[in-house]
Amino acid sequence: MRLTKYTHSCIRLDDGDRALVIDPGVFSETQLALDGAHAVLITHEHADHLDSPALVAAAGADPSLRVWAPAAVAETLAAELGDRVTAVGAGASFEAAGFTVRTFGGLHALIHPLIAAPVANVGYLVEGALYHPGDSFMVPPVPVETLLIPIHAPWSKISEVIDFAASVRAPRAFQIHDALLNDAGSGLVDRLVGTVAATYGTTYTRLAATQSVDL
Repeated sequence: MRLTKYTHSCIRLDDGDRALVIDPGVFSETQLALDGAHAVLITHEHADHLDSPALVAAAGADPSLRVWAPAAVAETLAAELGDRVTAVGAGASFEAAGFTVRTFGGLHALIHPLIAAPVANVGYLVEGALYHPGDSFMVPPVPVETLLIPIHAPWSKISEVIDFAASVRAPRAFQIHDALLNDAGSGLVDRLVGTVAATYGTTYTRLAATQSVDL
């Protein structure tokens, strides 16, 4: 299975003739990520995780494309995509483009009580191996081989990022949710997360936008 990291929180998994995309948002290379994809998983409704016009356009170009998303997102997308969108919450299991998927979580991490109430957020474990938490530090109660770590966000601090990596203890981890960091910030966060994660047996590696790695 090949993982391709796009800008911010978008990733793509390719395995033979099947392709799955998670969180093609407005900061990402959405057209490139969605080209030829068979299924899309959306963690939550925020635009940095869901570029709705790009997703609708991709679905229009490929009638076989299917989407899974939290209920509020699914309801909105259904206006354009109909029954090609499936609402999903935490605690579900299903297949998407031939990939097995389990869901965890339920809510987006709190930014601040005076800003907005948390929206629905679904974390996805694909093939029992790769975990994309969306905007949450929900630790799945199952082993994870490859962890995608949201390393910078308005709703987090670095100690929480490190605690998340330490709690999951995946053998391998890569960064997501990093579009708002400059090079200096990325370097600092990488050193902090990577150093502590290593003490818990996790090899943390930064992937450049559009870079791929075999899992």
